[in-house]
Amino acid sequence: MHAPQDTSTYRAEIRATGGLAAWTLAWVGSLALARFGPELWGEGRPAATWAAVVANLVVGVLWIVAYTRFLRAIDELQRKIQQDALAVTLGAGWIAGFGYVAADAAGLVQAEINVAALPVLMSVVFLVAIAVGQIRYR
Repeated sequence: MHAPQDTSTYRAEIRATGGLAAWTLAWVGSLALARFGPELWGEGRPAATWAAVVANLVVGVLWIVAYTRFLRAIDELQRKIQQDALAVTLGAGWIAGFGYVAADAAGLVQAEINVAALPVLMSVVFLVAIAVGQIRYR
């Protein structure tokens, strides 16, 4: 009697993971279109640029929904690892972001840092936190 339940749980987890992967790729694609689209179609078309930005926001919200479904589909240990990694990532992003703002306001920052550095930092922290969680609960 446990096998069908385990199989259905496994299938739901695979389906949620596939959905998350698809929405992640869609979001990355829509972000690339919003970022590089104006160079392709020319800066004289603000309506197209706004449409790409709005599409990116909509796909981003749908990605969040897919991630929420993914969290509900995975087992309790994997959910804990994900949530711990999210907490560490949020904390690192806030500390780095506001630390930079404070240092810049105080005139301590000499070079301009690209805004893309924060999501890169947060991505690396998230991946490391996931790996640490996997090792910790092995």
